[in-house]
Amino acid sequence: MNIEVQNFIFMTKKNFLLEHNRLSPSNLQATMPLLSLFRIEKTKIFKDNDWSIDKLRRPFIFWLTSLSSAEKEDI
Repeated sequence: MNIEVQNFIFMTKKNFLLEHNRLSPSNLQATMPLLSLFRIEKTKIFKDNDWSIDKLRRPFIFWLTSLSSAEKEDI
């Protein structure tokens, strides 16, 4: 469910995952466990349960690319 408020789209975690993976090459594909860890590690950038693709995708990609292959496999 997406709700548009003041030109921002508020997304659920599932919708963020679907949209991110649709826009990303195979080496940047995400999973729910990766998103959960990202939220735990980056709590300051979240407001409520908002998974805004515009606000979070870039920080998520930076965070994701900072992980080693071994770290990704452990998640």
